[in-house]
Amino acid sequence: METDALQRGAGTSARSRRVAELGHVGLRCWDVARQLDFYTRIIGLTVTDVDEDLGLYFLSARPAYEHHELLLTGGRDVAAGGQLIQQISFRCDSLDDVMSFLECFEQEGVPIDMVVSHGNAIGVYFFDPEANRGEVYWPTGMAAKQPYVWHLNLHRDSADVMSSVRDHLADYARVGFVEVDYADRTKRQDRASGS
Repeated sequence: METDALQRGAGTSARSRRVAELGHVGLRCWDVARQLDFYTRIIGLTVTDVDEDLGLYFLSARPAYEHHELLLTGGRDVAAGGQLIQQISFRCDSLDDVMSFLECFEQEGVPIDMVVSHGNAIGVYFFDPEANRGEVYWPTGMAAKQPYVWHLNLHRDSADVMSSVRDHLADYARVGFVEVDYADRTKRQDRASGS
């Protein structure tokens, strides 16, 4: 069965693609303050960025290497909607890998949530067959205050993509950037779950 799944995944795109590692996980919480205390005081993670308005807390064990390995946010509502995992993110070695995943997802009919620049990364968010949200992303090597969510078109040359990312970062790297639809959706999800 495992071999069949591996074979089905092989050769589905002209571009090669490979996930390099699991980069970070976002967790929806009933009590964000309690979770934040646990992951900082008990586990020893460092808070690298916070957005109080959206209720987003970014944490890392290796802040010099990985901006965040864990994201905590409100919205856990297991009984009503089964919301626990905000996302599962997989780090890629190149922008071409991310672009290849997008191409594959489109060919396979995988639902796409959003394609964005985070300034410090470029990511494609998708839903698995059980509606869990995932992301494949590539770190750009550039710094940006988080949250930074700017919709991006990956259906063009990678040099053009990076040029537009650099141009946008010139204006927003220090202050962060959040698309209105993303902020609205995040707030609606938290209100719907009673956060």
